[in-house]
Amino acid sequence: MRGSGVITMSDPKTKAPIASVLARTHRGAARSADRGRAPHPRMLAAGPLVAVATMAAALICTGAAGLPLRDPDHVAGRRLLIVFALVGALVALDVVVRGARRSGRRWPSLAAMRSVRQERWTAHRGLLVASALISFYITYLAYRNLKSVVPLLRPGELFDRQLAEVDRSLFGGNDPAVLLHDVLGTGVQAHFMSGAYMLFFAFIPGTLAFALVFSRDLQAGVFYVTAQSLNWLLGAASYFLLPSLGPVYAEPGVFSNLPASTVTQLQELLMDQRLDFIRDPVAGSAQSIAAFSSLHISIFFTGVLAAHLLGLGRHMRISAWVLLGLTTASTIYLGWHYVVDDIGGVVLGAMAVALAKALTGYDLRTARRVPSPNPIPA
Repeated sequence: MRGSGVITMSDPKTKAPIASVLARTHRGAARSADRGRAPHPRMLAAGPLVAVATMAAALICTGAAGLPLRDPDHVAGRRLLIVFALVGALVALDVVVRGARRSGRRWPSLAAMRSVRQERWTAHRGLLVASALISFYITYLAYRNLKSVVPLLRPGELFDRQLAEVDRSLFGGNDPAVLLHDVLGTGVQAHFMSGAYMLFFAFIPGTLAFALVFSRDLQAGVFYVTAQSLNWLLGAASYFLLPSLGPVYAEPGVFSNLPASTVTQLQELLMDQRLDFIRDPVAGSAQSIAAFSSLHISIFFTGVLAAHLLGLGRHMRISAWVLLGLTTASTIYLGWHYVVDDIGGVVLGAMAVALAKALTGYDLRTARRVPSPNPIPA
């Protein structure tokens, strides 16, 4: 109908544009619905299930060792508080930036921020994020107890000699740590390697928080946190399989030429704690030395796999591989692990991702269909 100011769908000049707008609106609504859909019950239960299983194993093992369950130096509780604070800060940043984009100015209005918070940060979403984080750190607490009692439940059993022999067989009879010292040097390079190794302690809370706050689909974030939680359980099992100390403790002379660093101080502290624990398991601080397999490597490799499987951007995938490479080199250079420990860590990381997919029921094809987001998408 023409001349009346009313546009009808039968008008050939407007039919295509209207249809195009409607199609785009439908696709946008579908994507929004996909991102906000109610999580599958398996997704909700996966993290708590891993936490319960790991905690049950810890209670059984500490009971067999005659020890109570404990949080050594309140590490688990302190780290949980840190990551909650980080998540809170990122949520506030998310609301402010989205509100600014919505209101079209540098400083968002209170109404715009309130609207973003109500739409994006519902009580249900907050509960799911909190559940994932609490489950992760309950699993970590159980892991620390499992790791601590290995020398009590497998007394006198160490496989360092066998692991070192496998390493030398892989490198033509040479010690891989010595080869790295010869190639890289043992001066300022040791401090660089020390810094690379310590990145692990920022990687865990940082990636957990970013995954849960900035994922377009929160289920992708929960899948990632579940996979990382499984590393604690699998890693603890590997410690009981092949108890070992690591090269720096089994052959300290190989690393005596390295300068003092944050890592060398940590290595001395951990050995002191282990000796105190073995002398008096009740009064002594929990021990934290175990070489096979490398949890540093398994957790970083899980991050690499997640970056690819969830369709993250090219720069993020490259960064994940660089972190894995630096960490691998630092574990050998500084004597924390044998090469075979790192290989074991890669296997554990892959297992953690596969088990997380099975437990959560998350469809990775869905993640790859959603475009990789900016750090704070509009």
